[in-house]
Amino acid sequence: MLDKAALSLRQALPWLLLVAGLALPPLFTSQSWLLAYLAQTAAMIVFALSFNLLLGETGLLSFGHAVYAGLGAFAAAHFFNRFAVPLPLLPLIGGVSAALAAVVFGFFSTRRAGTTFAMITLGIGELVAAGVWLVPGWFGGEGGVPIDRASGPAVFGLNFGPSIQAYALIAGWCLLACIAMLVFSRTPFVRVANAVRDNPVRAATIGFDPRRVRFAMVIVAAFFAGVAGGLGLINVELASAEGVGLARSASVLIAAVIGGTATFFGPVLGAVILTFFSVAVASVSPAWVAYLGLFFVWVVVVAPKGLAGFVAARSREGYAAIAFALCAVGAWLLAIVIAIELAYALQFDSHGDGLAHIAGFLLDGRHAAPWCFAIFSAVIAILFTRHARSAR
Repeated sequence: MLDKAALSLRQALPWLLLVAGLALPPLFTSQSWLLAYLAQTAAMIVFALSFNLLLGETGLLSFGHAVYAGLGAFAAAHFFNRFAVPLPLLPLIGGVSAALAAVVFGFFSTRRAGTTFAMITLGIGELVAAGVWLVPGWFGGEGGVPIDRASGPAVFGLNFGPSIQAYALIAGWCLLACIAMLVFSRTPFVRVANAVRDNPVRAATIGFDPRRVRFAMVIVAAFFAGVAGGLGLINVELASAEGVGLARSASVLIAAVIGGTATFFGPVLGAVILTFFSVAVASVSPAWVAYLGLFFVWVVVVAPKGLAGFVAARSREGYAAIAFALCAVGAWLLAIVIAIELAYALQFDSHGDGLAHIAGFLLDGRHAAPWCFAIFSAVIAILFTRHARSAR
């Protein structure tokens, strides 16, 4: 009984953390920047989970997944502006529109898997990104297609103009989409997709056409990507060219790999971390891309199963190993932050004085002392890392 209770608690814990992370912060403060940040995180969670239906469940690496999110956002924006549909329906409209686009694009891309599929999706992504500028009448050109979310019909007395109302709608759709994808991932069809991922030849011999399975999974993944595009539209009130670009597709790939594709909540964790880097870290340091790149490389090398798998494996270790590992993480962070901020201050600072502002401290990159301290922190981190490995 105790083992079953512990297992149930472990399965429910990610959902509790997700609900708490979406619901609790607005209860303490309703500042617009926090609501915008949480809304962006919620949209990225849905986007990353939709991508994992391809990469994790079907083994399809796509470099053009942002096409479906972007086209869904554009379609939802046009529907809202022309037909005055209720705002809560925009994610659904975006999802259906993206699924229809996937019927066309998926027909060509799913003929092959592996590298061929990846290259076809890359070409489709670049084609659509170019089309944004070739058809400015529908895509809006540089300015994109804006909406006024408060101009739609009121729903239960809500016009969704205030940030808190829009965020509540986005958070609700995020939870609904997460539940829907979890239920879908437990269906027999996804087990067939897993078989196609692991051994398409054997799946074909028992009667399943790998191409049709891949085609269906692309459509489903595109639907949820379109939902994510609709959520992003509600948040920023704009569908722009950036939504279909390669950078957007790369970001969702990074989120899925960081979190881990082997578990359902891995991409959720990756989406949270990616948004933290792109919003929170970017607001205090121009070197946030360098930090994200280093973190991504570390995950690929040290935790190939993603952070979700890494944490699950390390949670079974002793308290001493965990303590040493946490100390090593702190020392590594200190060394890396000091080194990168000093380098950026010397190379890219507009003042040219080489001064780096770190947590209220002013460090001069032209002197040896800060660099020596960074080296000292790295040496301490190496020692802690060795102790953590020996304590396992």
